[in-house]
Amino acid sequence: MSGETTIDDVLAGGKRALAQALARLETSLSNPEIISLLDEAFAKPRAHVVGFTGPPGVGKSTLINGLIKQWRLLDKTVGVIAIDPSSHNSGGALLGDRTRMMTDPEDQGVFVRSLANRGQLGGLSELTFPVLVLMRALFDVVIIETVGVGQSEADITSHADSVVLCVQPGSGDSLQFMKSGIMEIPDIAVVTKADMEPSASRAFSDLSGALSLTENEDLTQSIRVFKVSALKNKGIEELIEAIDSHFIGQETQNQLEKRRKEQAEKWLKGRICHDFGEKGFDLVANVVGLDDLGPFARQLLLIDRLFVTVKH
Repeated sequence: MSGETTIDDVLAGGKRALAQALARLETSLSNPEIISLLDEAFAKPRAHVVGFTGPPGVGKSTLINGLIKQWRLLDKTVGVIAIDPSSHNSGGALLGDRTRMMTDPEDQGVFVRSLANRGQLGGLSELTFPVLVLMRALFDVVIIETVGVGQSEADITSHADSVVLCVQPGSGDSLQFMKSGIMEIPDIAVVTKADMEPSASRAFSDLSGALSLTENEDLTQSIRVFKVSALKNKGIEELIEAIDSHFIGQETQNQLEKRRKEQAEKWLKGRICHDFGEKGFDLVANVVGLDDLGPFARQLLLIDRLFVTVKH
């Protein structure tokens, strides 16, 4: 990549161009060319961003694999951001789950990127937001798969348009999640491995009951619960219809743009606070004249102003 790279350039270059752009993003998020590309992408959202969360071993990767196949049959392009635990030695992603996500490397309509969470308490990599913003401008659907689920993994709601919570039969997860507040996270819930009866039906009843006790002020529709068997390809089409319906509901209720703006503001605050703390953010929170800029260009300008403030 050389010169001023645009979204159209990345689209024309396919997987290779996207991989190159992501490599540069990961090594230098302050690069002016990358900032320009990210802000262009932020202004041109295309994809529906779907987050999948659930405990390790619940079958998220297998489920996502089945969904990718169905979306491709519907001629939709799919980008995947898979958040993996970090290696203690290299800090890079441990790619165990990727071996179960079987995609055709020759298919230009599917792209999978693993990111190490690097100990982030939110369950997501600090690079997840800029990566999803870029991929959101290139694909029809962008999937984010988290490391696991717990109170600290609620960050998925700060990235995805729709959140799918996965629970497996016989685990008792739904009751544990109700105690820990996880039931406030999902827009859609799924019992995986639904061929494991009668445990699947019991899990379905427990999950439906637990969700009926939750309140979500941003809901445009009630939380729907599904039983899905990815291995037997049962329930996949119905789940996709529900995911699409949730997305359309947000657009109809004018919630989507609001949700994405809040996500960008939270990311921007998090980046400033990471380097300068809450007091640093307070110094620049009310800076005027930056409203027309994307979050990535705003980040650089606010950091520059903070350095000037510190010097004086």
